[in-house]
Amino acid sequence: MRIDIFTLFPEMFPPLLGSSIVGRARRRGFLQICCHQLRDFSPDRRGRVDDTVFGGGKGMLLMAEPFARGLDALSEHLGALPHVVYLSPRGRVLTQRRAKELAALPGLCLLCGHYEGVDQRLLDEYQAEEISIGDYVLTGGELPAMILADAVSRMLPGVLSAESCFEEESHFSGLLEYPQYTRPEVWRGRPAPPVLLSGDHKRVFDWKRQESLNITRQNRPDLFVKYVEAEQEN
Repeated sequence: MRIDIFTLFPEMFPPLLGSSIVGRARRRGFLQICCHQLRDFSPDRRGRVDDTVFGGGKGMLLMAEPFARGLDALSEHLGALPHVVYLSPRGRVLTQRRAKELAALPGLCLLCGHYEGVDQRLLDEYQAEEISIGDYVLTGGELPAMILADAVSRMLPGVLSAESCFEEESHFSGLLEYPQYTRPEVWRGRPAPPVLLSGDHKRVFDWKRQESLNITRQNRPDLFVKYVEAEQEN
């Protein structure tokens, strides 16, 4: 899979997307990530990419043309334009299901906004999907782009050692993940649950499921209701 990212701050990405699991996936050829400096596509010789907002308002707005030039150049280079995603607090919140769907695509193009965002006509022209990482606002789209790239990358075949590495994680099945423990068996007077040391696989499976249900009910009642409704439909 190839992920292209258009940003004013490409230097922010290598430390995260070049490390750990994502970094190994890139080195092994499962993933290619290309960061593009938005100013390189500015029609202005000084590299200007923003202007004042029509109708008034504080702050500056990123113009459509620099992004458009970058997208057109990418399309010409690849032979087709990948699915375009604009990281935006007004977009649909990223879910594990959507990450898995995006991971099935041959490529993604992520647009990082800044200041007051980007000219709406760009999003309309390229039919960009707007995705949010949560109900809060950040200073730019770079951190959300990193999060989206990380979430998608680890779903690619071969990136993790086995599908079970993510199938039991929070959100994959609709539930939050159960608690986990490691050595020593007793830490500061706190023992690990005996069932996990029993060697009885069925009891361990039932314990994990019940703990996932309990934690989801307590921490995310909205997810719990959705899960129960889906189970009843099936």
